[in-house]
Amino acid sequence: MDFPIFHLDFMGNRWLIAMIAIVHVMINHALAVGFAPLVTLMEYRGYLARKRDPLEQKHWDELAYKFLFVAFVVTTTLGALTGVGIWFSAALVNPASIGSLIRVFYFAWFTEWIVFVCEVLLIVIYFLSWRKSNRSEKAKLRHIRFGLFLSIFSWITMAIIVGILGFMMDPGSWLSDKTLFSGFTNPIYMPQLLFRTPLAMIMAGTIGLLLVAIFAKKDNPIRPKAFRFVSIWTLIWVPHVVIAGLWYYYKIPDLMIGNLPVALGTQLFQQWYDKLLFVMFGAVGLAVIIGLWTLINSRRIPKWLMVLPIIGVFIFIGMFERVREFIRKPYVIGDYMYANAIRVDDYPLLQRDGILPHSTFVSVQEVTEENTLEAGENVFLIACTRCHTASGINSVVNRFERMYGKDNPLNVEAMKTYMRNMHNARYYMPPFPGNEKELDALAQYIKSLQTYPRPIEGAQLNGTPAIEDDIQKIKEKIIN
Repeated sequence: MDFPIFHLDFMGNRWLIAMIAIVHVMINHALAVGFAPLVTLMEYRGYLARKRDPLEQKHWDELAYKFLFVAFVVTTTLGALTGVGIWFSAALVNPASIGSLIRVFYFAWFTEWIVFVCEVLLIVIYFLSWRKSNRSEKAKLRHIRFGLFLSIFSWITMAIIVGILGFMMDPGSWLSDKTLFSGFTNPIYMPQLLFRTPLAMIMAGTIGLLLVAIFAKKDNPIRPKAFRFVSIWTLIWVPHVVIAGLWYYYKIPDLMIGNLPVALGTQLFQQWYDKLLFVMFGAVGLAVIIGLWTLINSRRIPKWLMVLPIIGVFIFIGMFERVREFIRKPYVIGDYMYANAIRVDDYPLLQRDGILPHSTFVSVQEVTEENTLEAGENVFLIACTRCHTASGINSVVNRFERMYGKDNPLNVEAMKTYMRNMHNARYYMPPFPGNEKELDALAQYIKSLQTYPRPIEGAQLNGTPAIEDDIQKIKEKIIN
């Protein structure tokens, strides 16, 4: 293990990334990828009405500008913060996986960063130049082109990231040829991209309907037209998201959604999958119902009712991300790196020698009778804390107490037997990466947590003992 272990025991490391990433995906999909083309089309709709009815153009232009104002404020504040937050939290929690992804997708990510900078510049130009674009027909056309370019660059940003997300689920032929092209064009890339694109458009449409109700007052002559326009925008993407969703589902590796080794793993995933289906059809159904309602008669629909499809699709995207992360286990990068940030190819060496001798940032590198609990804590930090805590959310003690009974003292031998074969009982668990002595130390440590519950602290609080030892050795050499 070449990196110090960052750990939040009260909430778990994965929740840190999950909360930031899900908020960012919601904002990116709805207010960037989906909203940019919607706002551009609304502006163009007003431009087409300029000769027939200049007043109508003015109303369309003002409404589109208010749409963009909402998107601009949210994406450049909360969206930007959560985007940086994903990098920050992922680099803290799982630096090995981020390092591997950067090495594989260096040029793809470099391209994405350039595209993202262009996207930021375009939305700033598009927003700040809106008022001046109304000076002439030529200026308005030029401004609409900025909106078109913004739409394209926003989508390209997502298109690149989706390739990396698909790679993490199924690297495809990259495992054998190790090329950027094979990694990027993984089996899940295209169906996931074609699923997320219309989903982003639907998310934008549901928000758009609410914004029309808020910004277009009842005496606004284009209010019914705006409702119909956004309703049609939302409805035309529904068949695409359904078809692409089915394609996406059938492209997910069988091990992730079926043919699971034991019933328990299947049932645990099935609970999430059933809920996802319910939320998915409910969210899309609500979007369709509200879209049809506003399309037919927008005057009788209350504002609060328009909030429901927004809540539905946002819950759906959150659960979708949760399920996508869950079914990827036991890997963080499919068939290449386990969720504990240890490469599959390194397991034979670590199971022979142990993980402590090959870890830099540990307080002990060998298990002895005197340091059993300390060694067990180090093993727990390396092998378990990517998903488990000592006393917080998804506590390892609570997991064992559910298996053996909360009122019973944990049995070291029973825990060792389970952990030695846990990957066969629960498909989403990686095999234990260490040797027999480290397995015993880990079991002893977990048993001690049941007797004396205490949180485990990461390097952000404990520091890095290996570095301190190295400094001390250097001082001793200088003195001698």
